[in-house]
Amino acid sequence: MRPAHAVTIEPGSWAIETELNYQNTWALSPEVEKYLIGLEPTGRRSIGPGEVQAIEQLPGENYMLDLESATFDLTVHYKLSPHWSVYGIASAVSYQGGFLDSAIGQFHKTFGFSTFGRAAAARNQTTLIYDLKGAHVVSLEKPTSGGLSDPTIGFRYTGLQFSRTWKLTLEGATKIPVAGRRLLLSTGRTDIGIQASLQRFKNRHAFYVDFAAVYYAGAVEPARQDSQVIPTLVFGYELALTNRTNFNFQGYVSKSVYSHAQTDLEELLATKFQYSFGLRHRIRNFLISFGFTENIQNVNNTPDIGFQLGVTYIPHRQPD
Repeated sequence: MRPAHAVTIEPGSWAIETELNYQNTWALSPEVEKYLIGLEPTGRRSIGPGEVQAIEQLPGENYMLDLESATFDLTVHYKLSPHWSVYGIASAVSYQGGFLDSAIGQFHKTFGFSTFGRAAAARNQTTLIYDLKGAHVVSLEKPTSGGLSDPTIGFRYTGLQFSRTWKLTLEGATKIPVAGRRLLLSTGRTDIGIQASLQRFKNRHAFYVDFAAVYYAGAVEPARQDSQVIPTLVFGYELALTNRTNFNFQGYVSKSVYSHAQTDLEELLATKFQYSFGLRHRIRNFLISFGFTENIQNVNNTPDIGFQLGVTYIPHRQPD
């Protein structure tokens, strides 16, 4: 489920929201990290069959993911009445080795952070290795260049107003597998989610907490995941810097999709934590947004870093 959106339109009108998200993922088990750090003095190398064999011979379960991905979402909103609206989301994904490895490595070096083994691997390579008790997958190149992912349709109800400053928004959505199972594009299964967003507005400040529960129907590849209900918490703060520009901060907490049936590695079973901050600016009937996302605490079960650029066209915007 998406966090509370920024589209406010008049009944009987529509809006188009576009988002481009780009993220870098470097995630690996502790044993793989130790192995790569040990290789750093001899310089960078492409991860090949020799390195895969060495990783498979490490004790216990192990994994390594090194890739970048770009996601483009096109959302059409339509407001049926003062309190009811519907929306549809079409998405596309692209996978590649990327270009952020050098910048991230330099950032870690500048501020004295651990390299996490990055300095032993060739930059901008795509690597996917699972050597888990419930999965064994090796891909040393892009498993797919990308393509269209599953569309989502949903509805939103905004009629629960407790006072001038407090309101509750309810939402439901379904992801529909229109083209069957496709590696890293679709699980081939239908997922259903509900969400409640408690929002408080006062002067130049806004606070919100989103509680979501998604029935995730599971996946077969690249690693099997069971069907389950995944709870998620998103909390946010928004400050109106000017009449047209807002500053935003969001925190994200969600349980892992893995269970002990697939792995006993704590970093894959651990809760996921991420935070985001950014700016939103309105130019006439257009809303421009930029966001930055970073993982925290459990750094080996979520993307390391991400960027988001959004443009929304609102032809019939509600008055401020």
